[in-house]
Amino acid sequence: MVEKFIRDGIRDRRVRIGIIGLGYVGLPLALLFCRKGFHVIGYDVNREYVANLRDGKSSIVDVSDQALVEALATMRFLPTPDLEELSDADIFIICVPTPLSKTRQPDLSYIEKAVDDLKRIWSPHKLVVLESTTYPGTTDELLLPALCRGGTKVDQDFLLAYSPERVDPGNVSYPLESIPKVVGGVSEASTRAAADLYRTVFPQVHEVSHARAAELTKLLENTFRNVNIALANEFKQLCDTLGVDVWEVIDAAKTKPFGFMPFYPGPGIGGHCIPLDPRYLVYKARLAGYEPRLVALADQINQEMPHYTVRQVMDALNRHGKALHGSKVIVVGVAYKPDVPDLRESPALFIMEELMKRGAEVRFFDPYFDRLSLADGNSMASVALTKDLLDSSDAILILTAHRELPYDLIGEYWEKVIDTRNCVSH
Repeated sequence: MVEKFIRDGIRDRRVRIGIIGLGYVGLPLALLFCRKGFHVIGYDVNREYVANLRDGKSSIVDVSDQALVEALATMRFLPTPDLEELSDADIFIICVPTPLSKTRQPDLSYIEKAVDDLKRIWSPHKLVVLESTTYPGTTDELLLPALCRGGTKVDQDFLLAYSPERVDPGNVSYPLESIPKVVGGVSEASTRAAADLYRTVFPQVHEVSHARAAELTKLLENTFRNVNIALANEFKQLCDTLGVDVWEVIDAAKTKPFGFMPFYPGPGIGGHCIPLDPRYLVYKARLAGYEPRLVALADQINQEMPHYTVRQVMDALNRHGKALHGSKVIVVGVAYKPDVPDLRESPALFIMEELMKRGAEVRFFDPYFDRLSLADGNSMASVALTKDLLDSSDAILILTAHRELPYDLIGEYWEKVIDTRNCVSH
């Protein structure tokens, strides 16, 4: 019986685990299992990236070179770009991206490609777990029929479950293994086996009734954040209109010990989760005939914030009798969140491009990036944040509050600063 084979193999560390996708989710997870005594085959289609991993070079913020070298030294971790080497695995965990298309619709092509690859090396008695964020129903509407082609049956020949990734890159307060794991299978046997697997590395595993519940769990978590950030962003615009400091209002509100949780405005939202996950929820809800009005409106408010930030720069320059066209704007911080070298969905890129389209001379500084590639195909090198540069600037736009930014120096030019993160005092 497949359940007994998998669960016994997990207990005895006899099963081999295949991780499909070695990015921000897959690589840290692979090393966790490796440290617990499992043999892990990490598969990624990017051959240059895999070659760097084999040389002990990590580009993932939560995986140090030393941790990678230690995993490789155990001989239990094999990064590979060759699909055939993945065929030795008994358990497959899919950790591939799920972006939005240009029309902001869910793009499941990476998941579909992963499933197609699995079918090429498929044999009975496997457990498959999807971790990629997606809309509810993906596991049993896309993966299950694909794996059943050819006559194989769930519970008899394979098990299938969903467990949402909850990675927060760069968050040292909550390392991966400290975050409770949610697991839901397409069958009870699938849930049990997947829960056994994750309990070997996660102290807390929460089982839900079905894969759909697990898929919705991740979407609720990030939609909650998206909606509350939208409220903060709208409140900022309201406060700006009324001539009140929104940061002072938030600081006052959060003194209440119950009934309030502080969220903060910004120039837009970035990363792989918060800007994307609500769109997956809206997509599925509309297919089912339900219009999620609050979720859709929150997404609309947050998508507007980069445009609002551009207008803030224009208004700040106007107050000093200057036009945006021809003005020298220094952008400080371009990553989507503080202290990570990650540009995914960063609003800074759009803001910089819009400022340049309107005639501004834009330069940027970010300690995590030497150079940026822009949508028009051009690239831009980072500049040193010197007194001479700040003296010659017309506006200093802070978009990302990295800890290591020279705030004291920037604060000397507070009259030029547009601070979207409330990190410079004056």
